[in-house]
Amino acid sequence: MAKAPSTQATRLLKQAGIPYTEHLYRYEEHGGTRVSAQELGVDEHTVVKTLVMEDETGAPLIILMHGDREVSTKELARQIGAKAIQPCKPEVAHRHSGYLVGGTSPLGTKKAMPIHAEASIFDLERIYLNGGSRGFLVGLDPKDLDRVLALRRVSVAIP
Repeated sequence: MAKAPSTQATRLLKQAGIPYTEHLYRYEEHGGTRVSAQELGVDEHTVVKTLVMEDETGAPLIILMHGDREVSTKELARQIGAKAIQPCKPEVAHRHSGYLVGGTSPLGTKKAMPIHAEASIFDLERIYLNGGSRGFLVGLDPKDLDRVLALRRVSVAIP
């Protein structure tokens, strides 16, 4: 089996002493969390996607969301005091995060950005988050995210 890559995300987890597991899977373009959950044999609800978005001024932010849910951008804007929120174009997201879309992690981003997380991910025992490379997830206790990320919990999930 292939060896998991060393990324900014995994280096940050190691440096912080956060226990995590490494999970490689066959990356599929536009496959999203459905494919990774299927490959890993886990519930898609536990696979947390990292989305880079921007407000009406173009200021970037990250939102962490369950793989089987969508983000209410209107509700997110309301909860964080923005006029509007929209997803960044892939090349803009890459410029902000330093990661390719499909391999974006909230850990070890190129630019510091506000990070918002769907509050209900913290109800799970374990989540699977992108490890900073396409086809690579890290499994960890979601409560450990508070130890390494300055994040704000929001309730913006659409089933």
